[in-house]
Amino acid sequence: MDTSRLIFPKLGGLYRKLGDPVEALLRITSGLALVTHGWPKIQDPLSRAGWLEGMGFWPGEFWAVGLAVIEFFGGILVALGLFTRPAALGASIVLAVTIWYHWFLQAEGFSGAEKSILWTAIMLYFAVHGARAISLDKLMRREF
Repeated sequence: MDTSRLIFPKLGGLYRKLGDPVEALLRITSGLALVTHGWPKIQDPLSRAGWLEGMGFWPGEFWAVGLAVIEFFGGILVALGLFTRPAALGASIVLAVTIWYHWFLQAEGFSGAEKSILWTAIMLYFAVHGARAISLDKLMRREF
């Protein structure tokens, strides 16, 4: 970090020290939130098949199982920082659909899609950057 650009350069050390833990906190929190959101779906993966077909996702059974797996297991992988990029990419795609669902199908506009927009942005960040320092990907010394 170039501390010469900071208004308070002495904070540079603090920013460097906290950067990795805060990034891991964001990854873990967002991953666990995705797990929580996916928990009801993984308990009954086919329960949303009709709803998905109503939105044009055929066959609904296929997409319902995929949705459940991506949210629940993908959330676990993101939280652990294991295979983070593909898990976060899958979650980003699912969450982008929720933006479309809330904004257009439910006609809720930005206020209805706001949480999905933020969550999609977070998952896209990890899809591009990976889990980084505090993760199982880092421990394995391999990542996508």
